[in-house]
Amino acid sequence: MGIGNLRSADAYRQGQGNRRNASGRRAKLKKFLGVSLAAAAVGVCAVGSADANTSTGQSTSTSTSTSTNASEKARVDVIDIKLKNEQHAETDLGPAGPSLGDYNSFSGRAIRDGREVGLGAGSCKTVHIEGDKATTQCVITVEIGRGSVTMQSLAPRGGSSLEMAITGGTGAYAGARGTAHYWAIGTPDECMRVRLLR
Repeated sequence: MGIGNLRSADAYRQGQGNRRNASGRRAKLKKFLGVSLAAAAVGVCAVGSADANTSTGQSTSTSTSTSTNASEKARVDVIDIKLKNEQHAETDLGPAGPSLGDYNSFSGRAIRDGREVGLGAGSCKTVHIEGDKATTQCVITVEIGRGSVTMQSLAPRGGSSLEMAITGGTGAYAGARGTAHYWAIGTPDECMRVRLLR
């Protein structure tokens, strides 16, 4: 084999390597664009920050697939709900002001895709006081059309956003797990985003 043939062989191998790298880059770009488009399709109750701003009362849902490891895949259903607060009551059990055992109860209408789909209701009980900060334990159930989802978490009293663990559900959401994020709590723009793992 002469030098010319060696150079040709080297050039051929380099060309093959470049084609494989370009193919890998195209696959990564397609995956990135697919995830970006799925995120963009989530809807108008979209979270842009910890306390997301919303532009309308509409909501949408979408589904994405995520790989948890090589052998297991979980589907994530994202559901956006607008909340219309209707009733709220504070119960002060101890001395005036925040104290252990105080609680508040609340309810309102859940709106999905511009139509009412059910009731959302819950309560938060004060479980810890430190200076002027109070921590509550909250339990909430929200009807989402074909069933309901129940969630709970610790929450700072008076916070404007909240992340909750989904602990179960009924109907189409029986055995539900995942997370729910609330923002603009107690305002006309209150929304929640449910991420259900299937």
